[in-house]
This record gives sequence, structure tokens and C-alpha cells, in this order.
Amino acid sequence: MALQGGVTFEEEQKKNPELKVEDVRALREWCQKQPHLPKVSDSELALFLHSNYYRIEPTKTTIDTYYTVRTHVPEFFSNRDPIGSKDLRKSFQTVANLVLDKTTIDGYKIIYGRLIDYEPSHYVYNDGMKYLNMVIDCWLHNEGTTQGHVILFDTKNVAFGHVGRLSPMGLKKFLYYLQEALPVRLKGFHFMNTSPVMDVILNMMKPFMKKELMDMFHMHSTMESLAKFIPLEILPNESGGQAGPLKDMNEAQIKKLEEHRAWFQEEEQTGRVNESLRPGKGKSATDLFGVEGSFKKLEID
Repeated sequence: MALQGGVTFEEEQKKNPELKVEDVRALREWCQKQPHLPKVSDSELALFLHSNYYRIEPTKTTIDTYYTVRTHVPEFFSNRDPIGSKDLRKSFQTVANLVLDKTTIDGYKIIYGRLIDYEPSHYVYNDGMKYLNMVIDCWLHNEGTTQGHVILFDTKNVAFGHVGRLSPMGLKKFLYYLQEALPVRLKGFHFMNTSPVMDVILNMMKPFMKKELMDMFHMHSTMESLAKFIPLEILPNESGGQAGPLKDMNEAQIKKLEEHRAWFQEEEQTGRVNESLRPGKGKSATDLFGVEGSFKKLEID
């Protein structure tokens, strides 16, 4: 994926003394023997390696899973035109998804999400997730590796009406991608301003969360509890911070996506697997996620 701009491999080497050229070469050679995979750049290989703490075998698994999920979950990863897609434009007015400028005390970057339109019928889960993943993709493309990432959702004004807009399969797909494919060092998963609605949502999510994710999962009903992890002043004004109005921050983020329109369109053409070329048997969405109707069984196990 030789796409415009973005962080260079040389920049990644400066940031990461543990990044070895021979590891990247070994991975590049492995990728070339996987005819179903797209072309992966050296700076992307650096990102995958870093997210796996420089272990080669897990990195290979992550690379394959990353491109496979992006191929088989079109509801998150297709039609990502930030200007031309009506559904996305609507999502931009319903939720805010941002990478905050400042970091946690430990230097971790924060991906932040919150409703801006509280009407449940306006919320479309798949489009909100598409928007969130575009923000993350754009950020990783431009900034590359970082010590760690924290996801923070402000659940203020999330109502029981929103729960009905979620599906177990939709949650499973995002959580699978987050845990198995996204090339970041995830250090925390936080929900602030939680209410009893969040208990219902968490119960829907739990069957799809590994122990590692559960261990970094925190629900905050008070600001004091959140402040132990995240300096409150770096949050948008509406979440009790001083970083500025949420509307302005969201508009700046959308503008960034619009500037990357050509990049998103090219990524969609070049960053997918070709299942007909996969050694052995091709994979399908059912292989990855099972069948929509089989969730009741999962929850009892």
C-alpha cells in the first residue's frame, strides 16, 4: 500500500531502537509468499511489529487478521468517502470521534468518542464504527507507533434507546478487530459518565472480550475515578476538560479525514485480501465470526 504521505520507516527507526531491519526484511519476505495479502509497506510492518512487541510469529498473525477482517467487514471498512458518503456525513453529526492532542500521564495517546446528537433513532452503530476506524487509520498512517493507546468513550446521554441500535454481531466484530487485528498497544478501555444503561451494554460485550481486555476495562461513574488514569483538563469542555468545545474538535477531525479522501479511496482498493489466492481454503465472514443467530449458545457456555 504505497499511499501518500504518512510516517516513514526511517522515522520509525528513530523512535524505536528495538526495530530491527532484519525483522522487517523477514516479514517482507514472508508477506511476499502470501499471495492473498496486499502489499504492506515497511512503515506498516514496523507498526505491526511494534504492536506485537517485536515478536515475529504473532506479528504475522496480526497482519493476516488485520487485512482479512477489513475485507470481510464491509460495514466498517467500505464506502469510506468522508465527503461523498451521506451515511458518514450523518454519522459525523451524530457522534464525535477524536484523537486527543495530549496524552495520559504515562504518555499514551487517547482515542475519544461521544454522542453529539442524543436522539437514539439517529444513531447508526456501523457508521459510528466506520467513522471511529477512519480516525484511527488516519492517525496511525500519519503518526505511526506510540507507547500505547487508550480508548475513552464518554457515555453521557447514552439511553436505553441506543442499546436497541446495537447488535451482538456488530459488537463482536469490533471487539474482535480491536483485540486481534488493530496494530496498537492497547493500554486501557474506559467508559466515563456511566449509568445503568452501560451495564446492559457491557453484558452484551463481555462474551467477546478476552481476559486481557477485561483487565484494562474501566467504568467510571465519577470524575475522581477517571482522573486516576486520564488528566481531566485534556478532555473536551463538554466532558469536564479544558481542551476546547467538542464541536470545534470534531470539525477539525472531520476536516483531517476529508483531506485524506484520496488516501481512503486508494486504501480500499489496495488494502484487502484476495481470498481466491489464499493458500489452503479461503476465509469468509462466517469463518471469522460465526453465524448471526448462534449467540444465545455462546452466552451460556
